[in-house]
Amino acid sequence: MLVAARAATLEAMRAELAGCDIDPSNPGLLRYLRTSMGALSDEVLRVLFLDTSRRLLADEQLQHGTLGQLAIYPRTIFRRAIELDAAAIILVHNHPSGDPTPSRSDIEATERLAAIGRSLNVEIVEHIVVTLGGHRTILQGRTSARPAPSPQIMLRSETPDWVGGPDTARALANAHRTSRRRMLRRQLVGADDLFGEPAWDMLIDLFIHEAEARPVSTSSLGIASGLGMSSALRLVQRLCDAGLVTREADRQDGRRNFIRLTPDLAHRLTAYFAAGDE
Repeated sequence: MLVAARAATLEAMRAELAGCDIDPSNPGLLRYLRTSMGALSDEVLRVLFLDTSRRLLADEQLQHGTLGQLAIYPRTIFRRAIELDAAAIILVHNHPSGDPTPSRSDIEATERLAAIGRSLNVEIVEHIVVTLGGHRTILQGRTSARPAPSPQIMLRSETPDWVGGPDTARALANAHRTSRRRMLRRQLVGADDLFGEPAWDMLIDLFIHEAEARPVSTSSLGIASGLGMSSALRLVQRLCDAGLVTREADRQDGRRNFIRLTPDLAHRLTAYFAAGDE
């Protein structure tokens, strides 16, 4: 009865967050996090995935550690963020010791994740450390390293010529359904080596992002494909060699490239998805 009562309490607290803007300083959110994680005997990492309006898309425990150590794997976090089409995430982990003060490794890991997030266009809103009796935030009060968009960066978000046609909205909706169904199929069946179609998944991801005027970097496209980064880069090169996509250097950061569909393929994909999803 006690376990059932606790589960019901947590579910009620979680329901209060649904449909609301998620603010890391919200007392209701902090109360929920302390209640659900503060008394755990081992360290765990919870990730709150948010949309562009900071509404909650998913609340998931992604990693589990030991009494005094938690390994954080950026690939797992950002791959899930891309699957959910999340614009921002809040990281939360607990300290079984009862002291919520962030360690040096906590701070360094957060800074690395924030840098990766900027390259993938996924904002790390906050990293919260909780215990049963309190919490600490790692990023609060820090000056964001995210640069203000310049005219050169804004050029990457210009709407392509093929967007805005009479079939674009229907095609985009069907492409989203196709992407979700493929993701659900992989999660349900597993065996990515049997069911994966990384080149097609890449093209779907590019189509959705371009139709929504969002740039796609080579690294984020590789994560979305489900391949290892070296294999994903080889596949991107093959798509470029086949004349299906183009690679353009980021004028703000010379180490990064954006990938774009060729206009001819974009028009063909629009017609394909406008006819229905898979």
